[in-house]
Amino acid sequence: MSLSRRGFLAGAVCAALPGLPRPGRAGVPPVLLARPGSARLGPPDAPATPVWGYGGAVPGPTIRLRQGARIARLLRNDLPQPSSVHWHGVRIDNAMDGVPGLTQPPVPPGGSFLYDFAAPDAGTFWYHPHHRSWEQMARGLYGALIVEEEAPPAVDRDDMLLIDDWRLAADGHLREDFGALHDAAHAGRIGNWTTVNGESGWTRRVRRRERLRLRLANVANARIFALHLKGLVGWLVALDGQPLARPRKAGRLRLAPAQRADLILDVDAPDSGEAFLVSEERGRGYAIATFAVDGSMRAERLPPPGPLPANPLPALGPLADARSVRLAMEGGAMGALRRATLDGRALGIRDLAARGRVWALNGQADMPETPLLAAARGETVRIVMVNDTVWPHGMHLHGHHFRQVGPDGALGPFRDTLLVDPRETAEIALVADNPGDWLLHCHMLEHSDAGMKTWIRVG
Repeated sequence: MSLSRRGFLAGAVCAALPGLPRPGRAGVPPVLLARPGSARLGPPDAPATPVWGYGGAVPGPTIRLRQGARIARLLRNDLPQPSSVHWHGVRIDNAMDGVPGLTQPPVPPGGSFLYDFAAPDAGTFWYHPHHRSWEQMARGLYGALIVEEEAPPAVDRDDMLLIDDWRLAADGHLREDFGALHDAAHAGRIGNWTTVNGESGWTRRVRRRERLRLRLANVANARIFALHLKGLVGWLVALDGQPLARPRKAGRLRLAPAQRADLILDVDAPDSGEAFLVSEERGRGYAIATFAVDGSMRAERLPPPGPLPANPLPALGPLADARSVRLAMEGGAMGALRRATLDGRALGIRDLAARGRVWALNGQADMPETPLLAAARGETVRIVMVNDTVWPHGMHLHGHHFRQVGPDGALGPFRDTLLVDPRETAEIALVADNPGDWLLHCHMLEHSDAGMKTWIRVG
């Protein structure tokens, strides 16, 4: 690139665009207003917490549209720092991907940016900032994006559950230790309070044998949620917005930051009883969502659902002929990182830590000037991810979906975010069919900020 990424990020901010139509005129898209607000995250008697949100609320407005339709939203930034919007999991036009320094300049306070794109895949997605995301998302800036199938499955209720954790002080305010180096070098920013859709006691009244579609999304900075069901039985039908070839029996589910799961469930708890979505921590479980049963909807359970309609993702080419690149994850507390390259200089770990960089990918701390790989459009490529650290990493690729390649060559379901456990090696394969420059990073947001990000180019 003729302009360095660091220079682009630092110097090319986006003012209110001069050719942009003004909200209120005919045909102008709705405004997505990022601004401070407040939310009652804690118990009913707790004080409201100052947050940042789209519309000042947590979560922001749920956006629903039909598969193939266009979505247009005018981001207006009323925050005290620049921001952007990334439409997570959508195979989007590169210019609309919302990554400052890679696809657009950051939108400054008082500025605007028009996002306008088609949604090619049905499924469960979400949106969030990609500038200082480790702070802005921890303050509550995110929302759900649901793209409905042309023929949705027959369910009685369709609910989106955005699962988050918060680091709250005794007065109900957020602890302001965003971007702490200790967090970055360990698991990331882990909160002490959990919510669903911004509520600490999320509940729904349901009826026995009612059929639910639950769309789960982990929107926390760094926490991995280990989930299971009580009083609900059914099937896992999609991961990261992409349908499974065959529904699986719903059991225990591990969701890394940014991952999603679609469940089709029947209420199996008795009348006047309760069903739960349970999160497990250190061998103990607690309900993060409660379903209070009030009567029966039907005498018998409905038959099992079939698979959701497949999205038009390209099929992988022959893997034996595909180019393969290695991505080594290094650093963090108790890691072996001694030196890495930052801003073109090889630095020791002390100098790296002084600059807030304690992670590296292939010996590079922070975004490199050259891509991890440059692929021809339509080329099948493989990436071998080697986690040489003692911490898990949720690796997210923008603009594409991939499949994990097992040791025996078996292919996993389509994903956009893969959890790679400590000392684990995981291989993915994808068709690089979406042209542009695309971010690949750890979605433990403090890890990404502290060095775990790279990019690929599709020509």
